[in-house]
Amino acid sequence: MPRYEYRCRTCGDTFEKSRPMAESGAPASCPAGHDDTVKLLSTVAVGGSASAPAPRAGGGGGGGGCCGGGCCG
Repeated sequence: MPRYEYRCRTCGDTFEKSRPMAESGAPASCPAGHDDTVKLLSTVAVGGSASAPAPRAGGGGGGGGCCGGGCCG
């Protein structure tokens, strides 16, 4: 179940709530019981290592230009 982050406009507390996506826009009371809250935009962190492989020493790869090793001495 997704977690959504909220901030209370009354006390300034920031809190999270787990709720179904269908209820993501529904009002949320803060832990202190205040109803004047706003849903915050949060970034999503995704685990894993889907990065490109590191370039080889010597600039192999043949992309042309200086990065391809043609103009660097």
